[in-house]
Amino acid sequence: MFAAIRSTWVLFVGLALIMLGNGLQGTLLGVRASLEGFATTTTGWVMTGYYVGFLVGSIFVPRLVNNVGHIRVFAALASLASSSVLLHTVFVDPILWMGMRLITGFSYAGLYVVVESWLNERSTNQTRGKMLSLYMIVSLGGMTLGQLLLNLAPAEQPELFILTSVLVSLALVPISLTVVAAPAIAQTPPIQIRELYQSSPLGVVGAFGAGIANGTLMGMGAVFASSIGLPIQQVAYFMMAAIFGGMLLQWPIGHFSDVFDRRTVITLVTFLAMLCAAAAIPFVQHPSIALFVLVALFGGLHLPMYALCIAHTNDKLPTEQMVAASGRMMLIFGCGSSLGPITVALLMTQFGAIGFFWWLAVIHGSIGVFALYRMTRRAATPMEEQGAYVPVAPRASTVSAEWVAEESATTSADVKTTSQ
Repeated sequence: MFAAIRSTWVLFVGLALIMLGNGLQGTLLGVRASLEGFATTTTGWVMTGYYVGFLVGSIFVPRLVNNVGHIRVFAALASLASSSVLLHTVFVDPILWMGMRLITGFSYAGLYVVVESWLNERSTNQTRGKMLSLYMIVSLGGMTLGQLLLNLAPAEQPELFILTSVLVSLALVPISLTVVAAPAIAQTPPIQIRELYQSSPLGVVGAFGAGIANGTLMGMGAVFASSIGLPIQQVAYFMMAAIFGGMLLQWPIGHFSDVFDRRTVITLVTFLAMLCAAAAIPFVQHPSIALFVLVALFGGLHLPMYALCIAHTNDKLPTEQMVAASGRMMLIFGCGSSLGPITVALLMTQFGAIGFFWWLAVIHGSIGVFALYRMTRRAATPMEEQGAYVPVAPRASTVSAEWVAEESATTSADVKTTSQ
């Protein structure tokens, strides 16, 4: 394990810089859009641009990497991401901002593809789970710390945009100087969505719903916090609480899903997330420490949902279909994420700030109701046939899907061998 980390530490440094910049940029744009007087619906469209770009990038960048090479693609996309951030300060226009967010999303998808494919190549069956856990810690930890950078300068000034650009540019240094051999990205035959739904209806619906909730929380959380009058420092703490909660509860929830029926865990977790969102509604008008505690609990319950849905889906599939299925699940999640910002923006325009938590409660409540329905239609997977939960960042990278599927297949095989 230590040998694997020594050979890839530069990749983790680059990843940490990318996540710091991404965490800062997403929250900064939400705050800045409010300061510029953008309508909530307009801001929703701006934030949607990132998820659409990310979805497109996660599909097309792997092909580009195989044709051009990892380092060249990483350098080109890092330059695009760095430049697009700075253009937000030059042209304060929602249409151009949406275009820049689309470019940013496309670029970040490529940056993740390069790092994830490299790390997956350097992992073995013995170290893949630990490397994936470390990847999760660096990813969510970087996103969490990125929120604190919001307090370094006024949001209406260009300094924070410049800082984001610098962080992304600095990520080029360790990646460009790495001596790790760049692997090819495997192209797997896709599985049809209808076939995937027939294998695991709850997995598909749950991933789509989790995507909507993720786009709502991460895309419009800062806009919501600004709209209820929180100062910029507390907006950063609000977003930080949600991400930090997800980082803390990812592994305990995953452990419970390995010990008990996965559908039961999904149902319990999603209903608890619904209750946390509903409980936060009274504090929208009068924010207090309780609001931050509840959003931390919500983030802790919501962020593992996507990995739970992938694990539940893999329980229903043969090993040879896991990579293709995980890739398709990530695209389903990405489609849901693209809908999150604009749908909650429309609700907040119609009903005010309380629409934010109402929407999160409705999404998770709907997943829970569907889970209860599915329990009446199909028997649970026997525990001895249930695979292992693999923590995964809620993103739509197809390379990450390959990584997760390989680890899931390995741990599932180990579990079955042990049970025999």
